[in-house]
Amino acid sequence: MIKVKAPIRNRYILLTDLLLIVVSVLGSYALRLEWDATFFIYRPSLYWFIGSALLVKPVIYYLFGMYRRLWMYASVQDLKLIATAVTVASAAVSAVMMTLFFQRAFFGFPRSTLIIDWLLSLVTSGGIRFISRILAESQKSSSVQNASHPSKKILIVGAGDAGALVVREMQKNPQLNLMPVGFLDDNDSKQHQTIYGVPVVGRLSELAKVLDNKRVNEVIIAIPSAPGKIVRMVADVCRLKGAPFRTMPGIYELLGGKVNITRLREVDITDLLRREPTHVFDEQMGAVLTGKVVLVTGAGGSIGSEICRQIARWGPSELIMLGHGENSIFEAVLEMRELYPSVALHPVIADVRDLPRLENIFSRSRPQVVFHAAAHKHVPMMEMNIEEAITNNIQGTRNIVEVSRKYDVERLVMISTDKAIRPVNVMGATKRIAEWMVLDAANRWNRAFSVVRFGNVLGSRGSVVPLFKRQIASGGPVTVTHPDMKRYFMTIPEAVNLVLQAASMGGGGQTFVLNMGQQVRILDLAEDLIRLSGLEPYRDIEIIFTGIRPGEKLSEDLWDEGYDIKSTGHPDIFQISPQDDLQGQPLYRAVEELLKLGREGEVSAIIELLDEIIPGSAIRSTPPPEITAVN
Repeated sequence: MIKVKAPIRNRYILLTDLLLIVVSVLGSYALRLEWDATFFIYRPSLYWFIGSALLVKPVIYYLFGMYRRLWMYASVQDLKLIATAVTVASAAVSAVMMTLFFQRAFFGFPRSTLIIDWLLSLVTSGGIRFISRILAESQKSSSVQNASHPSKKILIVGAGDAGALVVREMQKNPQLNLMPVGFLDDNDSKQHQTIYGVPVVGRLSELAKVLDNKRVNEVIIAIPSAPGKIVRMVADVCRLKGAPFRTMPGIYELLGGKVNITRLREVDITDLLRREPTHVFDEQMGAVLTGKVVLVTGAGGSIGSEICRQIARWGPSELIMLGHGENSIFEAVLEMRELYPSVALHPVIADVRDLPRLENIFSRSRPQVVFHAAAHKHVPMMEMNIEEAITNNIQGTRNIVEVSRKYDVERLVMISTDKAIRPVNVMGATKRIAEWMVLDAANRWNRAFSVVRFGNVLGSRGSVVPLFKRQIASGGPVTVTHPDMKRYFMTIPEAVNLVLQAASMGGGGQTFVLNMGQQVRILDLAEDLIRLSGLEPYRDIEIIFTGIRPGEKLSEDLWDEGYDIKSTGHPDIFQISPQDDLQGQPLYRAVEELLKLGREGEVSAIIELLDEIIPGSAIRSTPPPEITAVN
């Protein structure tokens, strides 16, 4: 380990200051009077000047903290402090000298010596302190040159403030054995420039060439706000070239290689999409939401609470936040009141299965727009609680549709899932039947009721991303069910924008889906999340495969084959025209039978009936769940 000498003690700096104060005063007189005969005439004032300066200046320097600093780390801020302290001290000495002069303590006094002394004090006080830093820097440079271990060559991606700090820490801490050989940055003004003696050697697109030419041992991504595509690109090139790379929040951990799992890089959810986030046109939403009474079911959930946040931007006359869990509604309301204090909020604790309670709420509040987000959504959990899936997802939706029709709701939008297409699990099957009830009501009563269907939502409560984050934070392993498992993914804001857009489109009876690009492998998502957190999969965090859980498919679909797909007013939103939906009396007879079987706990009969009435359903082929399947 390289030893560094202790910094110059401040008591020695004090003694040096006392000497330099005398030198500064003598110097000011010498420069002003040039040691001629007048110098001896003004000698009494010189003594008073020296005495006053010795008494006043050290006290003021002390009050400004100039004897409580490690000057080996002196910075521009310290230079400002020195200038301020010297100026105040010189002003105080000047005031003392002028007072003594007017009190006739001495005769004759060259006023210009006050200014000369101030200038000399700036030079001497600042100089002695920065000498400490210069000596420390020289000692470290010498230590680096004499180090027995060869330094690792480091390439820094990003020539901004963070990159400069990285280089500075390398230069100040030779024990790290890290030698910066260059920066990469896309900023035109930084090309061919140097930072702390380290050159900017090219752009990010030249990473592969620089790795070859510079024989780099490691790459450090020093862009705290780097988007996922940048981190992913750097990671891909580094893996191709066999060069390790890191991106971490703390400079010390970054340079010393000490990975603290609890201090990972914060990952932007959009980094994981592998596509550009969809921006939904929102010009039409104002006409649908502004000044309206809006009710949101499931308002305490991830989607429901985001719906409330985005609705509040449009100034509804009242926003009714309905949910079954009092804690989640309480927290959502607290956040809403902080973000949108002018919006009239009405929190309601109610179960969508309780029809009399819903009747009371709708008759009193008369909502004009309803967003139905309340549902049980966890596939393995619903495989183990089939009766709950039936009552909550089917009975709850039927109740919302019924009270919406009865109390003249202008628009109803139901949130659905891609798991409703050719379902292999009970949750998806119940959501498909819920879709049918909403669309049937729209067609039967000519209401603007519609369905929005989308895939997995990144970052929502209970989704795979929060699970992976917890596993990464605890050091792994990250659990993936199957290496070929794929899903459509979208962000919560994208999903909610789609929901709000659907509320402003068409006259009802439509199912809307978002163009979500290609399906993403869950394994790729896990690897991306680990890398974007500043770690390396299979090296820092292990990934293990646990097997497909009951009710899961390797991939999902957003619509059935043979359905007509139509474009809408938005290029990324499509409308599906159903062809074989169950509707009318057959639908409601099936619903009544399912609810009856649910009340009686006839699980096998429920599964058989779902498979009979839903096209492409294969729930009976799903193996029975185990408690270990839920995670």
